[in-house]
Amino acid sequence: MLIKDLEQFVISDSATIHDAMQAIENNWREIVMVQNQNEVIIGIITDGDIRRGLLKGLTMDSLASTVMSSGYISVALKTDRSAVLDLMKALRIRHVPVVDVDKHLLGIHFLEEIIGTNKRPNAAVIMAGGKGTRLRPYTEACPKPMVKVAGRPILERIILNLVGNGICHIFVSINYLGHMIEEHFGDGRDFGCQIEYLRETTELSTGGALSLLPDTLQDPIIVLNGDQVTRINVQALLACHTESGADATISVGHYQHEVPYGVVHQLDGHLVRLEEKPALDILINLGIYVLNPSVLQLVPKNQFFLITDLYAQLLLKNKTIATYFSEEDWIDVGRPDDLKRANGLE
Repeated sequence: MLIKDLEQFVISDSATIHDAMQAIENNWREIVMVQNQNEVIIGIITDGDIRRGLLKGLTMDSLASTVMSSGYISVALKTDRSAVLDLMKALRIRHVPVVDVDKHLLGIHFLEEIIGTNKRPNAAVIMAGGKGTRLRPYTEACPKPMVKVAGRPILERIILNLVGNGICHIFVSINYLGHMIEEHFGDGRDFGCQIEYLRETTELSTGGALSLLPDTLQDPIIVLNGDQVTRINVQALLACHTESGADATISVGHYQHEVPYGVVHQLDGHLVRLEEKPALDILINLGIYVLNPSVLQLVPKNQFFLITDLYAQLLLKNKTIATYFSEEDWIDVGRPDDLKRANGLE
């Protein structure tokens, strides 16, 4: 909520219940903040608080502060949207004010805005059917996408990032321990989206599950692996795909590797230069893609298939493939050491 819009959500501590009701009627958000003369937010009033106060015998002329909740929940300005949504779900609340250290109002998070930001027609597919053998023992009784990073399953982080970018139709491919994923996410409504499951009866790898998608999709499809910790800007990725007129887009990022040896540069059997332990900076595939629905016809039905093989076929057919460069933090949680790093333990 922009700062210029906040006035309609604030009343003074000398206001009456009638004033609070009028403010709630005007802002259409079922909530109003109470501030003192120093503009410190001292409480929150919902229309439910008012109804309960009137039932207890208060009148329209009673002070609004008599029905406010002074022990309200608030967040700081830098709190990310996924954390706010998590808080709302846990406490079953629909509004969270944003305040500074002195409890001055800076903004308000509304559940409807968090789960419905700039809704896009695009669907996303998350590949979550792998066994995660490299991540054992963590995956012996838990599918890899449900392994927790900083207290939250990796898959939940991916889904919340998609929802925060307006992607609300999500397909999740499942196989190994897939029932645990279904039990956690259900149909997706608690996470602000619609989730459908692509149930693999055999291992289909990173691309085979695309053959299970319905043929009714008309807009570019985002494809992600279910074991990545990233907050890639999905809207910028889609904009890149559209503006380039591509049939497919692949996200790329920097990867630096220090060669642990001295590197020899030679020409025709003669030393030209020695380079001691150079750092190589290369572009790598981040495992996040955008595909036009028309390219899905190249995916074999219900067979083990790598998505990189799909891109190889597109290159052979001279299709337009765009690259989207991302500078966002990205961790592929494929091994125990990766998981420790993602949890800040290394």
